[in-house]
Amino acid sequence: MLILLVAYLGGVLTILSPCILPVLPFVFARADRPFRSHGLPMLLGMALAFAAVATLAAVGGGWIVTLNEYGRHAALAMLALFGVTLMFPAVADRLSRPLVALGLRLSSGTGPHGTAGAAPASVFSPLLLGVGTGLLWAPCAGPILGLILTGAALNGASVGTSLLLLAYAAGACTSLAAALLFGGRLLTAMKRSLHTGEWLRRAAGAAVLVGVGAIALGLDTGLLARLSVGTTSALEQALVEKINRDMPKPSPEPQAEPVSLREGAGLVRVSEKEDRPTPSAPSALRIEGNFPSLAGATEWINSAPLTPAALRGKVVLVDFWTYSCINCLRTLPYVRAWAEKYKDAGLVVIGVHTPEFAFEKRPANVRKATKDLDIGFPVAMDNDYAIWRGFDNRAWPAFYFIDAEGRIRHHQFGENRYDKAERVIQQLLAEAGQTRIAAGLVAPLGQGTQAAPGSEPALSGETYLGHERANGFASPGGIARDHAKVYQPASSSLRANQWALAGDWTVEAERAVLNGAGGRITYRFQARDLHLVLGPAANGKPVRFRVRIDGKPPLADHGSDTDAEGEGVIDGQKLYQLVRQSAGAKERLFEIEFLDAGAQAYAFTFG
Repeated sequence: MLILLVAYLGGVLTILSPCILPVLPFVFARADRPFRSHGLPMLLGMALAFAAVATLAAVGGGWIVTLNEYGRHAALAMLALFGVTLMFPAVADRLSRPLVALGLRLSSGTGPHGTAGAAPASVFSPLLLGVGTGLLWAPCAGPILGLILTGAALNGASVGTSLLLLAYAAGACTSLAAALLFGGRLLTAMKRSLHTGEWLRRAAGAAVLVGVGAIALGLDTGLLARLSVGTTSALEQALVEKINRDMPKPSPEPQAEPVSLREGAGLVRVSEKEDRPTPSAPSALRIEGNFPSLAGATEWINSAPLTPAALRGKVVLVDFWTYSCINCLRTLPYVRAWAEKYKDAGLVVIGVHTPEFAFEKRPANVRKATKDLDIGFPVAMDNDYAIWRGFDNRAWPAFYFIDAEGRIRHHQFGENRYDKAERVIQQLLAEAGQTRIAAGLVAPLGQGTQAAPGSEPALSGETYLGHERANGFASPGGIARDHAKVYQPASSSLRANQWALAGDWTVEAERAVLNGAGGRITYRFQARDLHLVLGPAANGKPVRFRVRIDGKPPLADHGSDTDAEGEGVIDGQKLYQLVRQSAGAKERLFEIEFLDAGAQAYAFTFG
């Protein structure tokens, strides 16, 4: 109940945000109509549409985003027509086609002397107008809305998710309703005293067209979002912090590994190795819980669906991974070696592929990655995070060790400590009654992206290129969110761990997309290895690229996905190793130039 109240108050506060400005013309265009039959249905339609679209966008993946884009275009057209009919009633009178008739109904409604069907029509018109407004409304993502959307993405679709988003929208509509009631009284008084009804009608139509233009140009999510930083965000953050202080907090669990946080999503990617010595044998393994269900898998690769009941009597290693994660890739040589070495002794390895990026949800991509990475053990695709939540997992990569009785006996996050992990496997197999267990420890040598990290620590950290989590961006003028922009080069002024774009790019939430050939990305980094998650053009056409280090071909410092001259090709959505320095991890200026249009760039990782 408390979180619903917080969501509602967060919505009320949006009236103070510049992001509400593009919506106001649609609201006040009906300020002179009765609130119960016009204003209230319109606000109800706006709240329901926003809550429905926001819920689907948070949990539904790329298809709902594409569908909503079509909905936004249709709503823009409808509301632009609404504005035109407000400004030019004579034009509206001459229009007779169905779509135009709908626009006329939205602008004029049914008069008090209409037919018997007048009441339903007068309610339907503002309700439809509200739905269109809800499709267009993009509120500034302050702390409260950010928490709601993050929870939706991690916890999946639920009635609770929709209720929270509906409470947020209801809060916004409450403050808009107050403004609408006040504005309606003001307009009525002006009409009586100044006889300016026609002038006000045309002014409202002009304001609606301005609002449509602002949304079409992205001012609601770009300029206005930046202007709102000092207004609602501070108030919302104070509210969140006040609630956090008043609520009991669980005691923190000790972390053995250094970690890097995935901003805004509560996820952890464990990266670097730990330097302390590993015990020669594992300590007593306590029971951490029962084997959670695997029923949430959206697809199985290399196996028919598996269940905890069917795996009783086997020792099971569950490996949470995703195929564009460099830390996950570097564990694979060991996981494959364990699966092969202990399969006859009763070990079953299950890879749970939980995606980070939208393209990692596509079964064809995961099947190809599984084949390319020579993974022969069963892989469960966990696109909805159902298995992740069942294990209460928090990291990529993560290992869970389950005994023959179906109990979790050990877990560990991140790379390294492979000797400890293998001794846990040996101990659980021995407990299961296996007497012929291969001795010794595996020592595979990974190649390319699967090679172990360098001995010197990487001083550059994971860097996302999508505006949702971007940091260290140094191109002049900043990022234009979701809109094409020609970026100017900034390589000469880059400081350590800064990056920049050059050329015509569209920076979306999780990626940057190149609109024309010749675009470049530069990054001043300090690490042995530099990787970049990339994808080809949207139609699958490969994209050629050229890498330079300090302005020169990489030669001996080239990565496994380039040659000595820095030439390479993007032929799939995956992680590419572009630099592997042959002499240490000194600071360098990296540049990649894309020779064809359509390149998709997601994130840098280092090692």
